Amino acid sequence: MIQLDIDRILRLLPHRWPFVLIDRVTDLEPNERIAGHKCVSAGEIWFQGHFPTKPILPGVLILESLIQLGSLLAYASEPFDVSTSLMYVLGVEKAKFRRVVTPGDRLDLEVSIVHHRTNVWKFRGEALVEGAVAASSDFLASVVDRPD
Repeated sequence: MIQLDIDRILRLLPHRWPFVLIDRVTDLEPNERIAGHKCVSAGEIWFQGHFPTKPILPGVLILESLIQLGSLLAYASEPFDVSTSLMYVLGVEKAKFRRVVTPGDRLDLEVSIVHHRTNVWKFRGEALVEGAVAASSDFLASVVDRPD
């Protein structure tokens, strides 16, 4: 079982605050699956407007957290130079939202590889809170050269 803490995650992902949406990788099997989590905090900037009286983590950020985790799985499966390459999202399919995610929740994330050919990956992801599915989606992504 491979684990990654936030320091290692920050070395692999190009994202920075407030868009680093993974706090820890708890289980990683290259070419198979990855699991991790995001601790949802009331101090996150999006809660100022989404929604001030009833803060809810935007669904698009739940999907982004799954995509970031998929990027770490792709890197672990077929390492690429993070200084010259990025993983871009090509599409999101079958996105479903089942329950709200609010401050204080721990968003448990699981992503598996559905298919991989050359630099294109298809993933399936689920985000859970206390064992209940909050969101799920399939998504396509590709490793590309960083723009100059």
